[in-house]
Amino acid sequence: MLNRNTFRLWGILLAMMLAAASGFGFGTPVQAAADSDELPQIIARTSPSVVAIIGKPTGGKTDKGTDKDRYDLAHGTGVIIKSNGVIVTNAHVVKSMSNLVIVTSDGKSHTGKVTNLDEQSDLALVKIEATGLQTASFADPKSLRVGETVVAIGTPVSFALRNSVTVGIVSGIDRSVNDQYRLIQTDAAINPGNSGGALVNMKGEVVGINTLKYSEYGVDNLGFAIPVDTVDYVLKHFEAYGKVKRPFLGLKLEESWEAAVGLPSDDGLTVSHVEPGSPAEKAGIEEGDTLVSIGDKAVDTTVQYNEVLKQYLPGQSVKLTVQAGGKTVTREVLLGEEKSEDARQTDNTDNTGLNTDRGKTKIGDSSQNWSMKYPSGLIKQFQSADGTVVRFADAKGDFTLSVSVEDQGDELSPAMLLKTAAELKMGTILEKQYVKSGAQPYAKVTGKLGGMIYQIRLYQDRGKLYGLALTYSEDKENGTKAGPNSYADLLDSFRTVFDRQDAKLKDIAKTKSGSGDEVSNEYGLTFALPDKWNESPYRTDVQYSNDTMSQGISIEVTSQTTGDTLDAWVKRDITDFEETFAAPYRETSEVKKGTLDGAESREITFSSTMGDKWDSIHQVYLVKEGYKYKFSIHYPKDLKADETDKLLGTVISSIRLDVKKMDAGVGFIQDEQEILDKNRTIRYADEDYGYTVKIPETWTREYAEDYDDPKFQKGGASFYTFTGGYFAVDAEEGTDWQEKAAEINAGHAKSTEADADYKVKAEDVSLLGTTVRKFTVHYSVKKVGYEETEYVLARNGKVYVITARLNDAVHTEANAERLNKAVRSMVFGK
Repeated sequence: MLNRNTFRLWGILLAMMLAAASGFGFGTPVQAAADSDELPQIIARTSPSVVAIIGKPTGGKTDKGTDKDRYDLAHGTGVIIKSNGVIVTNAHVVKSMSNLVIVTSDGKSHTGKVTNLDEQSDLALVKIEATGLQTASFADPKSLRVGETVVAIGTPVSFALRNSVTVGIVSGIDRSVNDQYRLIQTDAAINPGNSGGALVNMKGEVVGINTLKYSEYGVDNLGFAIPVDTVDYVLKHFEAYGKVKRPFLGLKLEESWEAAVGLPSDDGLTVSHVEPGSPAEKAGIEEGDTLVSIGDKAVDTTVQYNEVLKQYLPGQSVKLTVQAGGKTVTREVLLGEEKSEDARQTDNTDNTGLNTDRGKTKIGDSSQNWSMKYPSGLIKQFQSADGTVVRFADAKGDFTLSVSVEDQGDELSPAMLLKTAAELKMGTILEKQYVKSGAQPYAKVTGKLGGMIYQIRLYQDRGKLYGLALTYSEDKENGTKAGPNSYADLLDSFRTVFDRQDAKLKDIAKTKSGSGDEVSNEYGLTFALPDKWNESPYRTDVQYSNDTMSQGISIEVTSQTTGDTLDAWVKRDITDFEETFAAPYRETSEVKKGTLDGAESREITFSSTMGDKWDSIHQVYLVKEGYKYKFSIHYPKDLKADETDKLLGTVISSIRLDVKKMDAGVGFIQDEQEILDKNRTIRYADEDYGYTVKIPETWTREYAEDYDDPKFQKGGASFYTFTGGYFAVDAEEGTDWQEKAAEINAGHAKSTEADADYKVKAEDVSLLGTTVRKFTVHYSVKKVGYEETEYVLARNGKVYVITARLNDAVHTEANAERLNKAVRSMVFGK
């Protein structure tokens, strides 16, 4: 039988290829300067000091189906500051770029190397081996005026547009846009690729370094540049120390509401956190204090705070004016040094150059056993996880081509092969035939859908069916008729063979092993995923997982509060785990102490079962600069030891933590476990059935009709769940509780007759101010044992059934007492 699964996906891809309309354009209004011959002269003088930067992007999590091919490049701009080849640019331009090539305005190419990088200011230095270069002239920072004409020079959108010029005015100065320092606002167009270029005044002087990092995409006439005073500050530190030496206070500060929304404010900055052992704590500054000024400089915003600190170095003393307890006091602080990564990068070049596929003239898959020509413009757009479906596109958008492979079974006759190809047709068939000539026979169908032409070819070889699908647009406007033969050379090159000895053949087989992609998040965390892991769309408690979701990882970031320690944090989790699972159903490893990426760490493994299978969670705890990071790695407890070691090693050894890379919007994040009281209850009232009940806040209220139990599908049931158990109240009109009890008893009797392991005990007890029939059931479903207690009673014209269920695995004293309290909390109205 012919397996249709692969070709069903391939057919969908073909439909997408035919329906997609490709196109690319950009345009931004450019404001002309005043009519003058001066502008071209200024541009002619300053352009030689501006360079274009291109390189290969590195790091980050990429689409597993997208190839990092020769066209996957990143670019930006730089400004020459020393004639021997020292260039300043944005840190975000070169941070994740390798194999840098610098192109000067005269069209010469040079190999570049990043020598210094500071992400906080978004500035970096690049060095090329050259002499006699024209350097930029920097303006006096105090001379900048709102409204003066400026020119932005850079490499917007495409590397082919290097040394492009846009003209505008200075729209504003002292701007704060998610940055540590002040920025210049301009309406001169700054597009992707302009980052790192020069913003020049009408004297030909650089007033700022353009940056797109703080711009909003799609917003016209709103660009930003780093002012030259910040550039000068960073460059002087690079020269003197190799990095920017920033003073450290150990404070986390919050702006007033007015300052946060941009209103004028003189409220100062509220201290939201003081890092234990920090200079600020030693000086007596506490949470809740308000920082008013540093030295004689008032600070109302975090940008002002950082601008003032630029005047100081670690080791210096500074007086802080703070409001504490209703009084204004002065605290003298001995500044520490802010921790930072080594800002020098000595090698960011591999041996492949910019063109990763240089010398490759053919492409194929050694696992699926096929190959074909590899035109210079061919780009891989998509590849399925198993490698059976691949889609390519032309770099200019002229055509798309997909290759599909599936297990076939018995070989098809020529007629059946042609019929199979024709079943994939869309629109009008233009040609259909079985081709015997050439290296190997194939079935061919050519068709037309709207303005798109396509050709499908099917080959069969050694129990596999190979399919090609080419699509391109019909050029009606120019009157040309580029028929399928225009691409015959590429299609005819397809072979169901792969020559592993051919050095000119690029292999795209999905057979890699080892670590998967590196991922990073808004909290400054970077780590590697195991091979073939992806984001988990189904489980809220797991962020990344393998295909079967049997293994996964979740990351939690919270703020460290005063007095909270790493060991206290771990102890809370141990206590919570032991209160959740009964002793026979849980295991806890010893706590392992260590360090990860320079931060003190703890590691522990929790294993538990509900009675059928055991699962483990290996937790890694880190505390750094006021934030707590917890990695929870989930896997089956019976996973082989070597596989467990590989899983944990892949993730843990790759953890990198840089608080400075946190999203600017991240503030205080409360650790709920630190303030959680599992015994605190909340009152729920059911007015229709006349009762109230107190339920622990941590339990989840559910809808009874969604629960898989017929006895809760009708009546007035309220339903509350927690790990390994639930509490339910069902009610119906009537007063004969004994009749209801007899009905329930009959059901239990049938279960007892059917299964001797089903144990039930019935008794009358005094509870809730009346006589209650109590049923206690002990049973096991799929090795998961449980105890379920039902209480039947009548109050105020209604019959109530209260059900409390607790799996044996979570039958702890704490859980049992919470259930009992919930039952005893029932209050019935009139």
